[in-house]
Amino acid sequence: MSAVISDNSSINILVVYHSQTGHTGKMAEAVAEGAGSIKNVNVILKKAGDATLEDLLSCHGLAIGTPEYFGYMSGMIKDFFDRTYEKGRKKKEMFKKPYVVFISAGNDGTGASYQIDRICKGYNFKKVSEPVISRGDVTPEDIKKCYELGQLIAAGCDMRIF
Repeated sequence: MSAVISDNSSINILVVYHSQTGHTGKMAEAVAEGAGSIKNVNVILKKAGDATLEDLLSCHGLAIGTPEYFGYMSGMIKDFFDRTYEKGRKKKEMFKKPYVVFISAGNDGTGASYQIDRICKGYNFKKVSEPVISRGDVTPEDIKKCYELGQLIAAGCDMRIF
């Protein structure tokens, strides 16, 4: 899925995710809806394989969603990082870009979270929240937490506190 939730604003939030079972996709939609609920925010929701360096450079904040596979992020999220890292990491648009993470985990999600954080340090991004980790089936409580995570990244960017 690739969608623009709203398009009349000055703050861009990129929600990039990978989902095979649909769990992370549901979480991504909730993050995007939460971010889109903040006035003056434009949300770009993209699957990792479709997201580009230009998407990353033009966003003010980033939400990264992945399933956890064998204690690691999905290969498609890693591919997104691999495709954008060298050309993007030293650009001024990347400096201290705020990010949040959401994970659909069959286990505990901490391995995927740790690896994403390590990569984001290489970009010089700034983590602004602990991850939302859904263990097993995605629950209504998980969806609520994702919605709030979207609101947090969007509102923080809109108020220029991140």
